[in-house]
Amino acid sequence: MMIKSQILDNKTARGLPWVVAIAFFMQSLDGTILNTALPAMARDLNEDPLRMQGVIIAYMLTVALLIPASGWIADRFGTKKIFFSAIVLFSFGSLLCALSNSLDMLIGARVVQGLGGALMLPVGRLVVLRAYPRSELVRIMGFITIPGLLGPLIGPTMGGWMVQYLTWHWIFLINLPVGLVGCYAAFKFIPDLRGKQKSRFDSLGFVLFGAAMLLITIAMEGLGELHLPHLRVMLLLFAGMACLIAYWLRAGRVANPLFSPSLFNTRTFAIGLFGNLFARLGSGALPFLVPLLLQVALGYSPSQAGMSMLPLAAAAILAKSLARPIIDRLGYRLVLTANTLALGIMLASIGLVSEQTPYWLLLALLAILGAINSLQFTAMNAVTLIDLDDENASSGNSLLSVVGQLSLSLGVACAGALLGGFSADVGNATQATVLSAFQLTFLSVGVMTIFAAAIFSLLSEHDGRMMVQD
Repeated sequence: MMIKSQILDNKTARGLPWVVAIAFFMQSLDGTILNTALPAMARDLNEDPLRMQGVIIAYMLTVALLIPASGWIADRFGTKKIFFSAIVLFSFGSLLCALSNSLDMLIGARVVQGLGGALMLPVGRLVVLRAYPRSELVRIMGFITIPGLLGPLIGPTMGGWMVQYLTWHWIFLINLPVGLVGCYAAFKFIPDLRGKQKSRFDSLGFVLFGAAMLLITIAMEGLGELHLPHLRVMLLLFAGMACLIAYWLRAGRVANPLFSPSLFNTRTFAIGLFGNLFARLGSGALPFLVPLLLQVALGYSPSQAGMSMLPLAAAAILAKSLARPIIDRLGYRLVLTANTLALGIMLASIGLVSEQTPYWLLLALLAILGAINSLQFTAMNAVTLIDLDDENASSGNSLLSVVGQLSLSLGVACAGALLGGFSADVGNATQATVLSAFQLTFLSVGVMTIFAAAIFSLLSEHDGRMMVQD
């Protein structure tokens, strides 16, 4: 299959990955730095800390709702204009957050942030997908996702430091200088790429699919952080699934659906997408579980826990540079099948950590886990998109972003539900019983991740290797 790419001058080809990486970093950092500051924000705004979940949910739901439309918006108005606007919206929303003097104003500002955040990730990846030949996809995707791995690792520590020594407003103000650099770089380096044909927007499909993502996301968060009654969670989940089924039944009968069922005619896309959904259960739970394990179960201070995560981040960065030669030599099938098994085993092995575990061994386990997780993200994303032609690239990329958002919520919700369930089972919350709950949770998450290897084993030995460059 002939897959074309845009021709870039050398200056743009070198600068473009940096621009997309900056945007990824802004979004991933903001998603984790906020959690540490919520109690301080509640005190300053004279609110109950339990009500502050709306600050997180407003952003999450805005992103979940808008991502499905990101591909059509980029095709209609051009990637340069939309990517630039996304950074402006995100930065402006950050400024409004910092200026907020009430919870309602803060929630409204987070919606503005979410409008920008929903466009930055999928449109940035779409630019890369269209601008470079498929043979470069692994290398470029590996580079631009490094900041996305760093954000969840340094976010909680940075948020705690800012709240302690400055004020909570700085967790939003820090986005402004990064946003200014991003706006300049986007204007200078992002090419203006559009879809070949202007299609009519699938409004009803957007409503059905958006409603499904909203309902399923709220249900997953209700199972975890929101602690909704199980009956309400089940009703939300069934309503979301009904909207999703209605969307797909309709999509097969209309001319230009939001996401065409024909996307799944590309084997690598179908396998990669479902593999992403289930393998990210463990990856999504990792930034949530590890800091809690270190602080709550093992008694580490926030700064000690943050420093202990550095080997994980360093190994993740190193693994990105090794991803392409490993995949070129072994192929996607072997790499993803073996690496998914290794990821599940390593997640389960963290459940063996206790107060008697030598510190050096803990750091070594986290470093190995970081490297495996990094290779997993790079290979999964690349194999999902690598065989899509230009006509389906925008739609497929947006659907991958939706699945990423959904699986992240699902991973955190599953981890939170397992942790809560095991904590209830062991009775009185002593240090030993809390550690036991964490150990059982890591073991369960690891086993769930291992099952995803069966999906990637369906790839053929040659999938992703037959690429024709311009």
